[in-house]
Amino acid sequence: MSKNLNQIRENNYRRSYGIHLTSKDIFLKYIFPEIQDKLWSFKWIDLYAGEGNLILPILNSISPEKRVRFFEDHIYLSDIQSEMIKKCINNAGKFGIPYKVAANNIKLRDNLESFPIFLKSRKYPLYHITNPPYLYLGYIRKHKETQKYLNLFKDKNEGYQDLYQIAMINDLRNNIQNLIYIIPSNFIFGASVSNKFRKDFLKFYRINKIIVFETKIFEYTGTNICIGFFKKKVLPKYENVKFEGIKIKKQNQLIKKHYVLKPEFKFRAGSEFDEFLKEYHAKSPLKINYYLLKKEVMKHKGNNEINVIDANDYQNNEYKKLNLRIDNTLNQKVESNILYVRTVDTGSYNGRVGLGIIKDDYNVKGIYVSGNTYRTHPIQIFFEPMISPKDQKLIKIYFNFMLETYRKKLDSEFLTTYKYSEAIYTRKYLGLTQTRKLIETIPFIEMNLEHKKKLKEFVKEKKVEEILELLKEYQN
Repeated sequence: MSKNLNQIRENNYRRSYGIHLTSKDIFLKYIFPEIQDKLWSFKWIDLYAGEGNLILPILNSISPEKRVRFFEDHIYLSDIQSEMIKKCINNAGKFGIPYKVAANNIKLRDNLESFPIFLKSRKYPLYHITNPPYLYLGYIRKHKETQKYLNLFKDKNEGYQDLYQIAMINDLRNNIQNLIYIIPSNFIFGASVSNKFRKDFLKFYRINKIIVFETKIFEYTGTNICIGFFKKKVLPKYENVKFEGIKIKKQNQLIKKHYVLKPEFKFRAGSEFDEFLKEYHAKSPLKINYYLLKKEVMKHKGNNEINVIDANDYQNNEYKKLNLRIDNTLNQKVESNILYVRTVDTGSYNGRVGLGIIKDDYNVKGIYVSGNTYRTHPIQIFFEPMISPKDQKLIKIYFNFMLETYRKKLDSEFLTTYKYSEAIYTRKYLGLTQTRKLIETIPFIEMNLEHKKKLKEFVKEKKVEEILELLKEYQN
């Protein structure tokens, strides 16, 4: 019992600081090869140093007789936790650095609150290599032990969404030219969580390379991470950000990819999907709404009994079924809209995000929300104007086909990574805005019966170019 209690306390402590300690192996395998030829040219700093694993291993490449002088002139480590400072000093001692020398360059300090400006007056230019704290603003607001960070997101930091963004913007404001950051991969793949930050940061920095990990490298978090190698631009400018990327997938499969992040699409990777949505947006798209809410059911009480699942009541691996009594108007609305959207990959190929038919998957006619709405629940879709079940089934097969086509083409990068899991592929989250925009690429209101038949045929035969040509006819 005491062991479990200690583990809970340790996990709470780790979460309250956003701590994810980095192993020496990560540094030696992925970072050191990028810097090994310039060790004597910079002062190597880590302002969120933890145990020092991202800087101290440099000393392995310095001859023993030069290590103390190198440490004095070229290394500075800092952390907010006194326990980590002790470990850092102890680890430096393992490389032959005397305690007093180590303690002089390894300091206890809150660097999120303010940058250590005194470092900028030193002899060598600063090169920051770090694994900063990650803690999403939404989590910070909800937990008493993390609300101390809320002040960091005020004033000039208004609109940023994570502690790692505060760390990086501090470096930008202090003109640090060279950065290597281990950060959540939502830095390049995230939407609302990173849009403002990318816009502010990538005006000033170019990306030399990014290594994306779709394997678990931290013991205590499901966050997918990447290593970003950044260089300050000579002149700030909004322009396409081009760089080489390496993606490390499950079973250590390695994929190389060339990325182009465009200002028009908020520098988000996978923007080819957004370009498709923009280019083929229907002139008069179907309007859609989400959720069968309790307040709507209460307004439309009646004598019609309709079978639904309750999206807020999930027990024993299934949603609770219940009967609602509603009036004719709402009954017709629910029964006429047969589709729902699954927004989160389950981990199986049959459970990937996309549209499904409520009756087929849940054997009911509606998906009821008895409490709060959650974007990760199955969500019923309501069309306006009302369209036939046959047309809705066509929307479903088109939607799922185009979604999977772009997932394959872009390695699902236009979707948000849900979280790390042992699934056979990296699980993704499909946004409701993305769902709406993909449906809006179909010119259903204008499309004639012949073209609907052609669309169904092209989807069945997986003819992407023919589908795009058909959609294009309605753009002119």
